[in-house]
Amino acid sequence: MHMLKEFCAENMELVPAAVRAGTSRIELCDNLSAGGTSPSYGVIRHAVHFAREKNVGVMAMCRPRGGDFVYRDHEREMLIDDVRCARSLGATGVVFGCLKPIAGGGLTLDMELVRRLVEEAKGRGRGMAVGCEPVQVTFHMAFDALDSAGQPQAINALTQLGVERVLTHGGSLATPIEQNLAHLRDLVSYASDRIIILPGGGITWKNAESIAATLGVCEVHGTRVVRLER
Repeated sequence: MHMLKEFCAENMELVPAAVRAGTSRIELCDNLSAGGTSPSYGVIRHAVHFAREKNVGVMAMCRPRGGDFVYRDHEREMLIDDVRCARSLGATGVVFGCLKPIAGGGLTLDMELVRRLVEEAKGRGRGMAVGCEPVQVTFHMAFDALDSAGQPQAINALTQLGVERVLTHGGSLATPIEQNLAHLRDLVSYASDRIIILPGGGITWKNAESIAATLGVCEVHGTRVVRLER
């Protein structure tokens, strides 16, 4: 079974080397030290142009800032603009995650905002230029901020909205991914073939094959998921 390796790239610097190393898809972002934020118009345009010639996909991060995933009104508008921008530039897809607080503590999906962003990605939103193709959606590691007991319900909701995949470490990024494999297996099993569970965080070119085999997945994600030769 072919394994797709999604390389997480901070702007364009390592994209050519990652493509030469065999990545099939780029997650394009800025500010990796903050967990990844939205890349600029120019970076997306050039990455898409470069990758398209190599038959490599580009998933553009849509995240106005680092920190948490609970967004204010003006940030919600920024997210909508970022999705529209990435789609208009021909990206393969967009990557975002939006949460809201629960009374009494904890977090849940911000369904209103997620629905709006999916609508923009799929061409059902307002204000999109005619001729832009629908794009894929990945819900990113904001998923890991949800209580594990609520994650199956979140998977159901994201599936119903038309999200293609969920990027998850299976737990806190402070823990090695090997310690989260049992939970990741549960997520993969629950998702079945309805939505893709994309494991990431601590996956490298050295352990990608074994982790994918253990989980029964055909996509993996990381900043070192391919061996770069600059």
